[in-house]
Amino acid sequence: MPFRELQLVSVGGVTANTLKELEAPLQSVLGVTCFVGKASMPTPQYAFNKDRSQYHSSSVMRRVLTLKEPGVPWVLGVCDVDLFVPDTPFVFGEADRESKVALVSLFRLRGEGDVLKRRLHGEATHQAAHLVGLSFCEDSRCLMYAAASLPEVDRRQLHLCNNCRNELAKQRRI
Repeated sequence: MPFRELQLVSVGGVTANTLKELEAPLQSVLGVTCFVGKASMPTPQYAFNKDRSQYHSSSVMRRVLTLKEPGVPWVLGVCDVDLFVPDTPFVFGEADRESKVALVSLFRLRGEGDVLKRRLHGEATHQAAHLVGLSFCEDSRCLMYAAASLPEVDRRQLHLCNNCRNELAKQRRI
């Protein structure tokens, strides 16, 4: 039984179909009801850092948060630009539990067809899981493992380990 709603927002050239394909994996793993929000955002030029040729993910997340519909606890933006946070070369995504917003990028999840779809499903679910209360996991096969490369993203399974599943069940009771 779903316990909360998660709004999906397109940022840049991400299609509504791409967002719709995330609904089932997010619901299956996290038990959240997902829907594609009415609003979308253009490519976030305001967040572009010309020295890095990347987009500052926290700046994009702040704007995504302004599109969260009333009464919806969480929002996940999906973009197609290269993201960074200071002191890292890049990030696949980022989540802020406090503000209840997350962001994931297709940019570095290279691949075609099912490979790209699997990577996006895993990374989007990973970021959304942070919003619902899960932390990083030390098990490199768990969806909550902090992947820093494509081989690590591919090694993760598309589900939670027993410890993370138990933690999610505990979060649902709170």
